[in-house]
Amino acid sequence: MRTTYDEADDILVLHLSDKRTVKEVSQDWNTHISYAEDGTITEIVILDASKQGAWPLLKSQAA
Repeated sequence: MRTTYDEADDILVLHLSDKRTVKEVSQDWNTHISYAEDGTITEIVILDASKQGAWPLLKSQAA
């Protein structure tokens, strides 16, 4: 898993797989999940991450 955070736009991206994304689904206005062809999750994007409490990650959350 690889995590990136864009401080200027407050966007957290959790990269879970290097598989090609074929489908993206919005769970709500600020959470978007990307899927590979086999149905596995490839990426999770959280908008307004710090405002939603998703950033910064605590050391216990990242493990």
